[in-house]
Amino acid sequence: MVTTSYYWADNYVERKRTAEEAMKLIRPGKRVFIGSSCGEPQYLIRALSEMSGHLTDIEIVRLMALESTPLTLIANQTESRSLNVRSFYLGSAKPKHLDEKKRFITPMNLSAIPRLFKSRRLPIHVAIIQVTPPDDFGWMSLGISVDITLAAARSADLVIAQVNSKMPRVLGQSFIHVNDVNVIVEHDEDLLAVDEPPESEPANAIGRLLSRLIDDGSTIQISPGATPESSLLALSGKSDLGIHTEYLTDGIMRLVSIGAVNNRKKGFNEGKLVASSAMGTENLYEFLNDNPSIEFHPSDYVNDPGIISRNNKMVSMNVAMTMDLTGQVAADALPYNYFSGVTGMLDFVRGAAKSEGGKSILMLTSTSGGKKSRIVPMLENTAVVVPRGDTHYVVTEYGVFNMFGKSLQERAMGMISIAHPDFRDELFFEAKKMGLLSAERTLKESIYGIYPVKLEEEIKIDGEAVTVRPAKPVDERRIQEHFYNLDKDDVVSRFFHEKTSFVRDDVEGMFQVDYVRDLTILALVGEFGFGEVIAVGEYLLNQANNMAEVAFSVSKKFQGKQLGKILMRKLAEAAQENGISGLFAVTSPTNRGMIKLFKTLPYKVKTVFEEDMVVLSCKFNELDIKD
Repeated sequence: MVTTSYYWADNYVERKRTAEEAMKLIRPGKRVFIGSSCGEPQYLIRALSEMSGHLTDIEIVRLMALESTPLTLIANQTESRSLNVRSFYLGSAKPKHLDEKKRFITPMNLSAIPRLFKSRRLPIHVAIIQVTPPDDFGWMSLGISVDITLAAARSADLVIAQVNSKMPRVLGQSFIHVNDVNVIVEHDEDLLAVDEPPESEPANAIGRLLSRLIDDGSTIQISPGATPESSLLALSGKSDLGIHTEYLTDGIMRLVSIGAVNNRKKGFNEGKLVASSAMGTENLYEFLNDNPSIEFHPSDYVNDPGIISRNNKMVSMNVAMTMDLTGQVAADALPYNYFSGVTGMLDFVRGAAKSEGGKSILMLTSTSGGKKSRIVPMLENTAVVVPRGDTHYVVTEYGVFNMFGKSLQERAMGMISIAHPDFRDELFFEAKKMGLLSAERTLKESIYGIYPVKLEEEIKIDGEAVTVRPAKPVDERRIQEHFYNLDKDDVVSRFFHEKTSFVRDDVEGMFQVDYVRDLTILALVGEFGFGEVIAVGEYLLNQANNMAEVAFSVSKKFQGKQLGKILMRKLAEAAQENGISGLFAVTSPTNRGMIKLFKTLPYKVKTVFEEDMVVLSCKFNELDIKD
């Protein structure tokens, strides 16, 4: 870099060149960095391409990008004698549009790349960047591409800057001074823009599930793509959200505009929306210009897991392309959105996991076009972007599973339960072949059940948050623990005799449900994936008369809190919707609680005594009309 004592405006005029003159300054054998993502200096790169026939052994360094000028094609055509390309990227590069470029890939976490440049382990000889016109003090903003571009520019021997008045002036650690730039090329052109991702109902379903995991006051990172945009839509009802993310998008801009994001409760960089790059439409770029609530910083700051973890309730939301039953994750850029954020995914996964109240969430649609499962038995011959030990929350359109602290058997069952129903039996049998499931496990019809999200509800009991939801296959152990913790009298009321063990066979019918003929509703307190079951309500269909038998148990601490009534109401609503005619219960005449609970239903209740038991029943077409 060059710094002189001249007045910066004089330097600016003195250093102006044409694009052709600037490209002629690049000598053979040099390493040339190109500004990242949507901040790519397109005009200069076209000039570089046009001169490629006169270049020798030039190495292009960049993030994996949607090339407005096909430099990798030139590299292939010249057998890398004119140009070679080094792309930083962590994905598997299995998709066709990436596979043809995989030889150029250097896998690295985004947070580590600036250090690679600044330490001169990978010397940058020339940095070709795009900036705003200088302000009154000679400072030019890197605009929508700070990420690794700032480090490249500061460590390069020669800096060539395209000055584009259409580049937004973004605040924060995003500036480079005229005196630190060697060559100025003035050229205005539209910035690279990314259209809105296509609409997807599975992605929208993921968004609805995702919104239940995110508390008001959380700080959000979200990778670009169809699923994240749908998720942002689902966050529109939240409040006091903050942003600390790699890329700003139009979706984030909308959350700001409706007031869901105000950055007031981040606990770190409060009041500021923090990012390192932006990708989106012209409206987004206008939103960024001179916006005092937005700061861009380089990737070794934004993607530093230590910095990420300082944000309150940090939530990372990233898109996976494929996952296996043990939790290994493969990821790739999308065909319509090359700037995927894959390279920074692991930084945010780890940073969010360390944050107080933080969550690391991975999203994937269950199938690829409905033809191929994105959940596979084991990842093979592909790059693992997120190791199984770092995987926590996983969301598909069929449910949510928290892998953290779970055994491989629990992980396999959890992943199968949120896979597409058409592929669950295959995954189950493969899991058994691989030894992930114990030999006594059998395939039941319940494995095809579609989890009824609409039955989920959050309530408060004595100020404590209680989640009421259908049971899942992964609830096996916690249901067992619920019964082990019941008082002796409550065990007798539930099972009609004294019982001191509740082995898997005893409770299997409560978590292996198809949600239609048999359904279990749980009430839980505590963190998602680790909650304690405090109440169980279930129905089981008697196909002979199309009536469902119900049974309940409630932990002593929560008895008399109307919890049983809530479970009963949900079971009745679900049974009626599933075409069941009515409900019945068999209990002891001394079980006043159960009798009273059954009679809270708005139907005529029939009572029949059979030996030492009482049978209560009601039909949904017989309302109990009160005077």
